[in-house]
Amino acid sequence: QVQLVESGGGLLQAGGSLRLSCAASGNGFTLSIMAWYRQAPGKQRELVASIGPSGGTNYADSAKGRFTISRDNAKTTVYLQMLSLKPEDTGVYYCNARPVFGDANSWGQGTQVTVSS
Repeated sequence: QVQLVESGGGLLQAGGSLRLSCAASGNGFTLSIMAWYRQAPGKQRELVASIGPSGGTNYADSAKGRFTISRDNAKTTVYLQMLSLKPEDTGVYYCNARPVFGDANSWGQGTQVTVSS
């Protein structure tokens, strides 16, 4: 199993930038699809970005062109670089690990991102 700890959230004004980090421990990081989800107050959790074991990425339409997901397998860490932040980006951001060989998904505790207008 993989344990995940997010960091890097904070409060900032629209147009600012933020980099989130997700540190993974335990076995399975290299063979996991890593993803960032976002949950706004009163809303369902939604996929923001994902990155596969070979580096292939997918983004929500709202994130394309502004967000970049990356992974450092040596550090067992996944990042989400967020540029030109908007108030609608506000929410709790959760890191997720999806093992490719059928093990249970892992979730971090979440990190709050608040963007003021």
